[in-house]
Amino acid sequence: MKLQIGNSLIKKIFFFLLFSAYFSGGINHFVMPEIYWPLIPPYLVYIEELNLLSGVAEVVLALGLLFSATRKLACYGIVAMLFAFLPSHIYFIEMGSCISESICFDPWVAWVRLIVIHPLLMYWAFAFRNYKLS
Repeated sequence: MKLQIGNSLIKKIFFFLLFSAYFSGGINHFVMPEIYWPLIPPYLVYIEELNLLSGVAEVVLALGLLFSATRKLACYGIVAMLFAFLPSHIYFIEMGSCISESICFDPWVAWVRLIVIHPLLMYWAFAFRNYKLS
């Protein structure tokens, strides 16, 4: 099955949105790490280090998107990273979609995030694995 994405300008916009989402998201792990710590399930040890590793992974994978030689690997890496983030999304649902009093959503929002948005993010990265930036 070949994935097709609209015309070249729209492709380029979505490609740079993909880059920007993961690059800025990765940087945010360093700027505001306290947002992410409560989202990491307690059975995963070294929470602060895992957060930093996530930030590094997001930045490196985003940068990998920019080069044709690493783009496919970066796209697959983003999909794998999103799979690795699934325990955090499930943990958020288990906690009642609320972390202390800072981040609270209706439970249905967390479920939509897990069941709809997360797979769409995977598809978005996967769809650009063979993209030719021109």
